[in-house]
Amino acid sequence: MRPNMLTRISFAILLLAFASCSGKREEPASPWGDTEETSLSSDGAGLTLNEIISGGEIIMLTVSGPDTYFDYHGKGTGTQYLLFEKFAHKLGVSLRVEVCRDTAEVISRLKDGEGDVAVLQLPNDGNGLIACGYHADKNSSWAVVETNREMADSLDSWYSPALLADVKKEEKQRYSPSSVRRKVYSPMLDANAGIISEYDHLFQKYSLVARWDWRLLAAQCYQESTFDPNAQSWAGACGLMQIMPSTADMLGLPMSEIYNPERNVEAAARLIVKLDGQFRDIRDPEERRSFVLASYNGGAFHIRDAMALASKNGKNPHHWADVEEYVLRLSNPQFYNDPLVKYGYMRGHETVNYVASIRARWNNYKKMVRGGTEAFGGDGYVAPQKAKSKHRFKL
Repeated sequence: MRPNMLTRISFAILLLAFASCSGKREEPASPWGDTEETSLSSDGAGLTLNEIISGGEIIMLTVSGPDTYFDYHGKGTGTQYLLFEKFAHKLGVSLRVEVCRDTAEVISRLKDGEGDVAVLQLPNDGNGLIACGYHADKNSSWAVVETNREMADSLDSWYSPALLADVKKEEKQRYSPSSVRRKVYSPMLDANAGIISEYDHLFQKYSLVARWDWRLLAAQCYQESTFDPNAQSWAGACGLMQIMPSTADMLGLPMSEIYNPERNVEAAARLIVKLDGQFRDIRDPEERRSFVLASYNGGAFHIRDAMALASKNGKNPHHWADVEEYVLRLSNPQFYNDPLVKYGYMRGHETVNYVASIRARWNNYKKMVRGGTEAFGGDGYVAPQKAKSKHRFKL
C-alpha cells in the first residue's frame, strides 16, 4: 500500500477512535455523525462522498495534456481539470491534482485508494470501475471505483454539456491577449528624445541587479504589461513585470506593494538573477538570456525538459535555436509523454513567440535608444532626454 493511502486511513481511524470514546459503545457512531458503517478499509476501496466532504479535499488522478491538466504560467489548467474544479467547488472542498505517467498508473492508484476520481477519458470496459461524469463519447468517460456508486451518481447528476461549453469559453478567453487586463501604451514614449517609457529610470537602475541591458528589461516589460503598472492576468500575475503572487512571496515582495512600479521591477530583476543562476551551465551569456526569458514565461522545469529532448535527439541543449524546436514539440503527445519529460505538456508556441518578440523589440530599442553598457550587450551609457509633456503617460 502506498504512503498516501496509509495517511488517509490513519486519519480516519483516529477520528473513529475519538468518536467511539464519546458515544454509545454498543453502536459506535462514525466521525461524520451517522451510525452507518463507513466503507473505508485497507483494501483500497477509498473514501465515500460524505467522507470526502467531511475531510475537505477531493483528489483527482489524471495525466498531463492540453485536455486534461497542465501548468500554465504557474497555474493549473486543462479542459477536464477546469471542469472537475467546478465539481469540487460544488462540493465545497479543495482540489488536489495527482498527475500520473499513464492511464495504467491512474487506474492502479484509483483502485489503491490514492485518489477519488480518474479525470481523463478511460474506456468504458468495466475493469472494476464505474464510468461517470464527463464523457467525450459513449465509449469513454471519467471513472471511480465500483464500490463508490454514490460518487458516480453525484457526478452523473451534476455534469451537463453546458458546463463543458462554459469551460471551453473560459479557456478561449484565458489564452487570448485580452486575458491580461491592461491599458495598452505605445512601445516608445518619445522616439525622437530616446525615451521608451515612464519607467526607464527603473529599468536602468535594476538592470545593474539583473546584469542585463536596461533596454532588454524595457522590451520584456512591454511584452508583459505594455508598461501598465496596474496590469493583471487571469492567473493573478500583477504589475509591470507580471509577478505572480507565489513568486512575490518567494522574493519577499508583499502583496500590498506588488503594483508599486519600483518594487515590481526590482522583484523581476531578482527573479532574472535567480533564473540566470539555474542556467549557469549555459556558458554563453547571450544564449543564456533566451533561456532565462523562456523560463520567466513558461517555467524553468519545462525548459529543462526541452533541453533534455534536444540532447536526446542530437541537438545542442545549450543553443536556443536547437532547444526552441523542442519547446514547441512539448505540445505534441509523442514528446510530452517521452520518459525524459518530467513536467508534461506546455503551450510551447507562446513561450517561443515570447522570446522572439522580446528580442526583436530589444533590437529595435538598441537602434533607436542609446543607453546600454558593453558588459550587458549594449553600446555605452547615454542618459535619455526628458519627454515633452504632451507625450507623458496618463497613469
